[in-house]
Amino acid sequence: MAEETDYVTGVSGRYASALFALAQERNETASVAESLQKFDAMIVDSEDLQRLVKSPVFSAEDQTKALGALLEAAGVRGIAANFIGLVAAKRRLFAIRAMIADFGKLWDRARGVTRATVTSAAALSDEHVAALKESLGAISGGRDVELSVKVDPAIIGGLIVQLGSRMVDGSLRTKLTAIRNRMKEVG
Repeated sequence: MAEETDYVTGVSGRYASALFALAQERNETASVAESLQKFDAMIVDSEDLQRLVKSPVFSAEDQTKALGALLEAAGVRGIAANFIGLVAAKRRLFAIRAMIADFGKLWDRARGVTRATVTSAAALSDEHVAALKESLGAISGGRDVELSVKVDPAIIGGLIVQLGSRMVDGSLRTKLTAIRNRMKEVG
């Protein structure tokens, strides 16, 4: 547990660590993770829910009532629903997305999963994605890699790879910008 607490910090880390320990104890970690991701997606998709979560204007009672109905309708029950209700009652709902992210980090770590994001100028073939996952797995010490691939034509060419907290920007746009800056220094 000490290693987990070092991995996530602050208020959100403490809440996430406590929830993770409870979920592990009850063998419900996967279902709690799924429910939390569902709730996080609901927040992202709804401006009204974002206001409810972030605004100090709503009382803890109003937040708890509104969330209870929303969670029930969305099928979020059990430990996850109780946790979200507790966070609302403790007036910490503004930090729920950070708590969910920290729980996700703990869950990934427990499963031996590393997350990576790759941005390319054009869509990558399945073979390229598989090769990237294999290479990133080797770099991360043999861990499974969950890869998110994004397409951004603005990078012109090359790749931008983020693996955990490490980032490598091999995009053509960055290289051209560096050359332009060097030319300005010389001229």
